[in-house]
Amino acid sequence: MTAVTHEGTGAEAGTTTPVSRMAALARAELTLLGRTKATLFAALFVPLVMPVGLSTSIDGMDLSGTGLSTGAVIISSTLGFSLLFAVYSSLVSVYAARREELVLKRLRTGELRDAEILAGAALPSVAIALVQSVVLIAACIALLDVGAPEAPHYAVLGLLLGLVMWPALAAVTSSFSRSVEGAQFMSMPLIFLSMMGSGTFVPLEVMPDGLARICELLPLTPVVTLVRGGWTGGLPASDVLTAVVTGVAWTALAMWAVRRWFRWEPRR
Repeated sequence: MTAVTHEGTGAEAGTTTPVSRMAALARAELTLLGRTKATLFAALFVPLVMPVGLSTSIDGMDLSGTGLSTGAVIISSTLGFSLLFAVYSSLVSVYAARREELVLKRLRTGELRDAEILAGAALPSVAIALVQSVVLIAACIALLDVGAPEAPHYAVLGLLLGLVMWPALAAVTSSFSRSVEGAQFMSMPLIFLSMMGSGTFVPLEVMPDGLARICELLPLTPVVTLVRGGWTGGLPASDVLTAVVTGVAWTALAMWAVRRWFRWEPRR
């Protein structure tokens, strides 16, 4: 992968824009992603197969009195899985690999700004997660008889919040690894913690109150809460505010950490 220059975008010198530069970088990154079979498999297929096992466990839970339905739980959980694997896990590998290959260092010598480099590299994964979310929602509505969301604006807000937050978290995680393999290892704790504690496998509504309050502070929880509230339509204003504030706080913290600790060159 080479630095994105004026020639790479097909524009005359001095006429490139941030959008055109990020688009050129995203196209190159998408090509490289297609050549990385393991990362592509995790991004495309893991979120699609997770709901199969999830539906069995949800069917065995007592959701009476929680205001939740099996379909609402599965939809919000599957979108959470898409963010974890299609966005977070894949981008941790992408950022680490491009750093170790000196791609990031070369890109910084060109016209691209730091934020454009990170955003352009993230665009293919974000696009995959967005398409995946639409497919998963359509499949759940068709197969589980869920019906349309009662408050779609909550679901859209939750998904958009996740699509901004998790690339930033991926960049932070990749900063503390010395290799692509080490980056994947570094991503595992947050993935497992999010799967177990953010309401994906076990809804917060069936957890003990003390544990649920702690789990509300995890970065994936605001996304799951808002998406789930989009289908139930019964999300109190205080829960919406808590979810939005928590999500924005994690996003701001991750962006600050990227500026503070992100590494553009290999660790020695």
